[in-house]
Amino acid sequence: MAIAVRVANSSMGSTRIMGDAGVRQTPKRLAAQTAKPRTKREQREESYEKLLNAARSLFLGAGYRSTTLERVASQAGLTKGAVYFHFRSKERLLLTLLDRLYDAVIIPTVEPLISVTGTAGDKLIRFTHAHAALGLSHRDDLMLLIALSVEFSQKRGAVNTRIKQIYQLIYDRLEEVIETGQRKGELRCNAPAREMASIVVANHDGAFLEWYRRGGQLNGDHLVRAVRALLVEGIIVRKPEA
Repeated sequence: MAIAVRVANSSMGSTRIMGDAGVRQTPKRLAAQTAKPRTKREQREESYEKLLNAARSLFLGAGYRSTTLERVASQAGLTKGAVYFHFRSKERLLLTLLDRLYDAVIIPTVEPLISVTGTAGDKLIRFTHAHAALGLSHRDDLMLLIALSVEFSQKRGAVNTRIKQIYQLIYDRLEEVIETGQRKGELRCNAPAREMASIVVANHDGAFLEWYRRGGQLNGDHLVRAVRALLVEGIIVRKPEA
């Protein structure tokens, strides 16, 4: 333990706190000495997250094709070797982002559609609000999915397959709700369930694109109400009040 001693400075008439080696023990130095060193595992996890965040930003801003691993590494403040260590390829990096997006955004979005309670209309409205809430908390993830669905629409490969799987889950759950609702008379039958489901997804993606593109010009809550109003007026059968 360093023993602090007072050393008189004859020219300045002041004192300072010194350590064993005669080095001034500033609060910053003392904090650095007492801070718990990060383990290699913690360092790897931090690098992993930095690379994912950098890749998300670049894929969204410049597109997948124009983004290089060098740019990802540079934005993350790491080396290209770190990217290869964690992900091996740009495709694997993107697939990892999509897997995370699936767990954090898609599963919570479709949960209201598989609920056993409520009418088909109730489920669609809950789906709308869940989608909007996740748009606030995971804005870049949702925007990335929409952008990638366009960029990879005419391509083959693992990324295209994964994006189609994600959207297909949403389509399938929506179609089930709409078919059941039409059969029970809760939803209008003016179009088949498949096309109805596509329009619901288009409304949500389109509304999100507008909110993202127009920034502060649109109110998120009002936008959700507008989508809900279109659903209620266009597909949900409103029961006459008693």
